[in-house]
Amino acid sequence: MTEIADVKRLIDVASKNGAMLPRPVMELYENARDFHVYVDEDGIGGCCALHIDTAELAEIRSLAVREDLRKQGLGATLLSACLDEARKLEIGRVYALTRVPGFFIKNGFGEIDKHELPHKVFNDCIRCPLFPDCDEVAVVRDLDNAPE
Repeated sequence: MTEIADVKRLIDVASKNGAMLPRPVMELYENARDFHVYVDEDGIGGCCALHIDTAELAEIRSLAVREDLRKQGLGATLLSACLDEARKLEIGRVYALTRVPGFFIKNGFGEIDKHELPHKVFNDCIRCPLFPDCDEVAVVRDLDNAPE
């Protein structure tokens, strides 16, 4: 819980750069258990969340890496931690709504039409400042249940 304020700052930087949408701090506290974080001597270096929608489907959210740590594989490592958690929970499919689909495609996801996702996925969209003119791309990855 003590890291949420720093996670919020990291997400705010990424949202100002256009990589993701901002997240209200109360939402981060409500979903604190979803997060994997990387911490170094300079503080929070990266974060990624696995948010469970159903027994079969989870969302990768709020993947952000501090600028000085980018291009070193930290984003892929955080993503992998979330995918491993999904496998342990026997969740068969993960998705992300992203403005950076290339990263996810490079990591085994495929682009889909966002309307192929269950309606429940869009509950958060109603609160988004871009609703209904979403500019995010939907990507999905089917998992086997064995950790990588």
